[in-house]
Amino acid sequence: MNQPNRLDQGGRIDRGQPLSFRFNGRELQGYAGDTLASALLANGVMVLGRSFKYARPRGLVAAGAEEPNALMQIGSSEATQVPNVRATQQALYAGLTAHSTNGWPSVDSDIMGLVGKLGGALMPPGFYYKTFMQPKKLWHTYEKYIRKAAGFGRAPTEPDVDIYDHINQNCDVLVVGGGAAGLAAALAAGRSGARVILADEQEEFGGNLLDTRETLGGKPAAEWVAAVLAELAQMPHVTLLPRATANGYHDHNFLTLCERLTDHLGERAPLLENGAARARQRMHRVRAKQVVLATGAHERPLVYARNDIPGNMLAGAVSTYLRRYGVRAGRKLLLSVNNDYAYRTALDWLDAGLQVVAVADARSNPQGDWVNEARQRGVRILEKSAVVEVFGGKQVKDARVMPIDSNGKVTDGNAEHFACDLVATSGGYSPVVHLASHLGIRPVWREDIAAFVPGETWQERLCAGAVAGIFRLSEVLQSGYEVGGQAAAKAGFSIVHGDLPKTENRQEQPLQPLFLVQHPKGTARAPKQFVDLQNDVTAAGIELAVREGFESVEHVKRYTALGFGTDQGKLGNVNGLAIAAKALNVPIPQMGTTMFRPNYTPVAFGAIAGRHCRALFDPERYTAMHRWHVENGAQFEDVGQWKRPWYFPKQGEDLHAAVARECLAVRHSVGILDASTLGKIDIQGPDAREFLNRVYTNAWTKLDVGKARYGLMCREDGMVFDDGVTACLADNHFLMTTTTGGAAGVFEWLELYLQTEWPELKVYLTSVTDHWATMTLSGPNSRKLLAELTDIDLSSEAFPFMSWKEGLVGGIPARVFRISFTGELSFEVNVQANYAMAVWQQLIEAGKQYELTPYGTETMHVLRAEKGFIIVGQDTDGSVTPSDLNMDWCVGKNKAFSWIGKRGMNRADCLREGRKQLVGLKPVDPKKVLPEGTQLLFEKTFTAPVDSAGHVTSSYFSAAMGHSFALALVKGGLKRMGEHVFAPQPDGSVIEAEICSSVFYDPKGERQNI
Repeated sequence: MNQPNRLDQGGRIDRGQPLSFRFNGRELQGYAGDTLASALLANGVMVLGRSFKYARPRGLVAAGAEEPNALMQIGSSEATQVPNVRATQQALYAGLTAHSTNGWPSVDSDIMGLVGKLGGALMPPGFYYKTFMQPKKLWHTYEKYIRKAAGFGRAPTEPDVDIYDHINQNCDVLVVGGGAAGLAAALAAGRSGARVILADEQEEFGGNLLDTRETLGGKPAAEWVAAVLAELAQMPHVTLLPRATANGYHDHNFLTLCERLTDHLGERAPLLENGAARARQRMHRVRAKQVVLATGAHERPLVYARNDIPGNMLAGAVSTYLRRYGVRAGRKLLLSVNNDYAYRTALDWLDAGLQVVAVADARSNPQGDWVNEARQRGVRILEKSAVVEVFGGKQVKDARVMPIDSNGKVTDGNAEHFACDLVATSGGYSPVVHLASHLGIRPVWREDIAAFVPGETWQERLCAGAVAGIFRLSEVLQSGYEVGGQAAAKAGFSIVHGDLPKTENRQEQPLQPLFLVQHPKGTARAPKQFVDLQNDVTAAGIELAVREGFESVEHVKRYTALGFGTDQGKLGNVNGLAIAAKALNVPIPQMGTTMFRPNYTPVAFGAIAGRHCRALFDPERYTAMHRWHVENGAQFEDVGQWKRPWYFPKQGEDLHAAVARECLAVRHSVGILDASTLGKIDIQGPDAREFLNRVYTNAWTKLDVGKARYGLMCREDGMVFDDGVTACLADNHFLMTTTTGGAAGVFEWLELYLQTEWPELKVYLTSVTDHWATMTLSGPNSRKLLAELTDIDLSSEAFPFMSWKEGLVGGIPARVFRISFTGELSFEVNVQANYAMAVWQQLIEAGKQYELTPYGTETMHVLRAEKGFIIVGQDTDGSVTPSDLNMDWCVGKNKAFSWIGKRGMNRADCLREGRKQLVGLKPVDPKKVLPEGTQLLFEKTFTAPVDSAGHVTSSYFSAAMGHSFALALVKGGLKRMGEHVFAPQPDGSVIEAEICSSVFYDPKGERQNI
């Protein structure tokens, strides 16, 4: 296949290994070593996408992470697609499929581009705030089309087929950046014996040394890179991580690195030799004693009219494509610069046998070595000049150069036009301060380099090379080696001195700061001068934002979108801040910078999740009897992470029929419930009783060994938090039970108070939920059944209600508790979980003569509601006190210590009349079941809107009582016994119910005490 822009020789590509790929449906070819960007450029593809707001054609600008335009949808299927991949960071592989992220019906003929041509008038900054507010009834229509037009790429509709990894690491020295400074720093630290991790986001280490004209020790710089890497690879304490982007810098020198393990190999991660799946990406979570930032600098583009037409590029990127990939970005180059280093692009272009039509230099009489070499080779240099405007449609065709002063203002009307297809610009270099800013550290402006550098930090962090504002290669190498040695010394190692290769000593002149080349028509009337190419932010837009009162840099950012998106302002931020500062007539340091935040570049959700997905994201917990439940047809519900049997249907039964049968079995004979999921916390220590007194609302000082007590817990505001039964196992030893869903929260809450509020208390907590399995026998025949398998005296006299005993059940040591959540005679059998299945099966076998019936959580809910027992989280919602639940009997008002929530529940609002209170509801029509959550009214007829009188919390049909019933929170409900409430339904009907006691069944509690 023809690659019209590929040079016949040069670059670090393998011309003997061609690779076919597809872009927007076209079959193209590149070589091993290409990026997708270099391969597209080699094939003459200039338009890679459309801009965010104006849908203007956009092409390549840069060659690395700073590229704002070349965002791609990678992948041939929904299951393998990845949106917003920078073409400059995607290595080419055989079969790669890529599409532009926007442009309809195609990127070359985008209908939205017609809107873009009128965009200056129709879509200034903030136009959506001003335009789409009225009329209100059309807002949903506006929103639909705005959302459709906005954004880049789309999320895949099918699950990702690949897997991802996490790894936790620590090291003495973490070096971020594998260019000249980073390699020198890693070399110094590695030679000292420190454990070093060197990470770089590119496919191979070396940074600009891979395409520089400069030599090291008289040899190509790439040879020094290879030698250093070979030495580092021989050090067992050094880890080299290419294709690993440092995305976030967090407290205590904790950094996240996303390593792209197989993105360069194919659309899917290839399998390992043993056939196992291989991770596509790996997230390294690194804690480092010392961090060296050697992240380099991004070249800044110049801002001038129509600077977004494809063919406008960074000077350094043009050289990178030439020297690293053997690709020319055009044929006739016009260069516009304000510094010496950018002249290397003109020299590289000449070396490739291509034409440099001219160099426009913003400075007066430039005389550096790079400049003089270009002049000697016949390059025409226009002093005190700059490109003011370019012309073309989908590629540059012509450029206008005019004389300017030091502020970028045109000094006279003389203009010269140059026919060209490539305009390369360089406005200086911006240190990559993003990682250094992630902790809220503001960068510091340096006038000598017209750029921001990292500010001082409390972290163990050092900076080397260009990120520290050091640009001369000899000084970059020296800086890296010295900083690497310092980092190793701070980590406890001895500095090992070494020689660095000699570099060419070139004379360079300072740059001339230039942030905006002002058009003769003025910024507001000139063709668009783009500052942030990804978000279509123009110089006129920034000035308009300032005129409209947005003076803070953060406000300017949000009003204009400067620095938003995946670009994060890598190219445009400094130019944009300088333009805003000039409009406000304040110095750039006073304007300051926006705050950079993680992630530095986009990270796949898969890499963030790692293996913590599906079953590993939300693990399913099973009780010891789970297999029996499955084999016996149980239907399950999720309670917390537990799989609890919901009900046990027989053939032909639905939920309601099965629950009715299970309820009657418990009321008339005996049922068995797997209650193993209840939270269990072992509490020990000499201050255990005092601790319980403080966390429960009732008193615990006099609870005897062998007894148990029900208790309520409240938060500081007096609202009920959890409940459960706690048993006294020994004088300083208690076993607390909690709700299934609240177990983890209660344990964390108890530990919080022990460690922060009452550290003087000698109390030790251990979660034992998984240690013990619990089988609850409930019903009139429960005593008879259990007696056949235990040596415990189960008589009422020997074993009264709310007590516990130890003994054997089915030959297994057990704790048996006589407590009831059904209102029936009940025994809770607790055995070590490994023996639970054996005991369960013995109970099932022995229970056949009593028609023992397994029941699930739905039946448990009905039975407890018939007795008026609450479920925290269902009958409470974080806004009810014990008094609201009619449970003042569970509040120890004479306790010496103020328990948690005492002051909260005595606030005026908690004591006022008319609070919602727990009551029972009995529908007038006994067959109608009130839907849970139904809002209640005191009047049958009403006109909306109307104040709610309360809501239904629990509602069922009782097979034992033969009618429906409900529990509800009703305003002033305890004083409204006998009154009626009304529940409007979605179908327009109204269910009427009588307010009554919340205890419907066996109000005296005789059945549980037999």
